[in-house]
Amino acid sequence: MTADVHRPIRKVAICAPATPLKRKYAQAVSRLASDEFPELELHFHEQCFVEEGHFAGSDDTRLAALLECANDASNDAVWFAKGGYGSNRIAAQFLKQAGDAAKNKPFLGYSDCGTLLGALYRAGIGSPVHAPMPVDIKREGGEAAIRRVLAYMSGNPDGLEPSLTDRPVAAFNLYTLAMLVGTPFMPDLTGHEVLIEEVGEYEYAIDRLLFHVTAQIGDIAGIKLGEVTAVPENDRPFGASAQEIVQDWCRRSGISYLGRAEVGHSSTNKIVPFGLEGRTLRA
Repeated sequence: MTADVHRPIRKVAICAPATPLKRKYAQAVSRLASDEFPELELHFHEQCFVEEGHFAGSDDTRLAALLECANDASNDAVWFAKGGYGSNRIAAQFLKQAGDAAKNKPFLGYSDCGTLLGALYRAGIGSPVHAPMPVDIKREGGEAAIRRVLAYMSGNPDGLEPSLTDRPVAAFNLYTLAMLVGTPFMPDLTGHEVLIEEVGEYEYAIDRLLFHVTAQIGDIAGIKLGEVTAVPENDRPFGASAQEIVQDWCRRSGISYLGRAEVGHSSTNKIVPFGLEGRTLRA
């Protein structure tokens, strides 16, 4: 479990470990920050805008940018610009090359970048934080999501997930978590409340993912379900809602179902610092 390393943040380095960010979204985030949070300095790495096939540059390009942001002691935090598949491809090399400076700062993001958050948490590097990303400015109500993160960086706890308890916690996209379990990057979540959310998956796929995940993490404190959005319409009804699916697999596996959480692929996505970090901020 990582320690509470939340400290005054002034300079925020932003990179894209997976897919590229449109420059217009970076500009919109920078304008909002400049107008409302002038104490924060946002620095978008030019790598955020590189396009190479699916990715924001080659694996080497993305790794180099991530290491530059993480290992620069003048950066107080690293904010992932966008999700989309790809951060897993550079996780191993990043962990090998992360220096002392990386151990003293928060890393913020969600979705595919949950792979990096989980890997950091396992390695005890920095403070992984599930949080909205700059790309969320494009959502309906997206400015509120960006304000939530910028306020958190400024020391305001109002954007924290309201259901946080005195138990350690971690938050993941369900598909990302399913791909993480069984790998060298999967953290020990014993005794944790695990918050999950999903987007764009059929209900039968959610059922299948939970079949796998619940078989691997049975020693957790329980599961909380966040938003499940953009569920495609199948050629036949599955017969159970996302919440019913989660409740069923919790029952089958002996895991406690702990209710709902306010995390997900929307502008209402709340902030979840891994472990117990954040509870001291709220106190």
